[in-house]
Amino acid sequence: MSDDVTEKGGWLARMRTGLARSSEKLSQNLTFLVGGGRIEADDLEAIEDALISADLGPRVSARITAKLAEARLIGDIDMARVRQVAADEIEMILSPLAKPLLVTAFPRPHTILVVGVNGTGKTTTIAKLAHLFQEEDYTVLLAAGDTFRAAAVEQLKVWGARLSIPVISGKPDADAAGLAFTAMEQARASGRDVLLVDTAGRLQNKAGLMDELAKVRRVLGKQAPGAPHDTILVLDATTGQNALSQIKIFKEVAGVTGLVMTKLDGTARGGVLVAAAEQFGLPIHAIGVGEKLGDLRPFDGRAFAMALTGAGQ
Repeated sequence: MSDDVTEKGGWLARMRTGLARSSEKLSQNLTFLVGGGRIEADDLEAIEDALISADLGPRVSARITAKLAEARLIGDIDMARVRQVAADEIEMILSPLAKPLLVTAFPRPHTILVVGVNGTGKTTTIAKLAHLFQEEDYTVLLAAGDTFRAAAVEQLKVWGARLSIPVISGKPDADAAGLAFTAMEQARASGRDVLLVDTAGRLQNKAGLMDELAKVRRVLGKQAPGAPHDTILVLDATTGQNALSQIKIFKEVAGVTGLVMTKLDGTARGGVLVAAAEQFGLPIHAIGVGEKLGDLRPFDGRAFAMALTGAGQ
């Protein structure tokens, strides 16, 4: 493994690169308004609109604008100051929610249910999370619980082979709860530290999905009190504000306890993570800024805020 995968400086540089499009969108909106001069009272409403258009959401944008209004009374504000005020306010929202995934369950395994809409990169994210646990010397088992999508099962098997991690799978359209039961038994028998369970992501039939996920949760909970120990929602940053409705739905149907956001490198809409944090207050475990295994890392609120706003550059 290359040093930059694990070295903090290397990751921070990659995160800035991954968030470049989101940062540029925010900067362009603000530079047009602020330029190099002093912000006047009449500019604040336009700045708030610019922040909203950068997917930060109305509440976060109002908070930042209020801080800029306070700062304006003290002295001139240039673009660097605007960036820093925005970064500080975003950091205050994000940093309390940054929570690495910890393996705490005893007896083992620590069981993590991974949910999300099809197409968000859920299956690949599971592999990347498994890789993170391996780096911490934990043993992992994967369960291909998205039994309705043969491609998802095959994809997880490919990742499992690449990472030398066993994958529990069943026949097409197999009962997901039954598969989870088998996976838990196998994880216990083989002494695995972590069990990662993939799930279906079909929102067309919300009631059916709710029933299926509730059954999976019940089965795991009966085998090990407290399981699943984490229920993680994988979000695709490119969906922008649609991510907020996904959080709302999956909180309802799956009891989501934390978030992972992927594909931040492929969009100018990374600000939506800030809007999600402000609205829902769920822990943010990790973010992804690329396709490689090392491109998913534990979330750092300050680093994200600085990269998103371009502060300190």
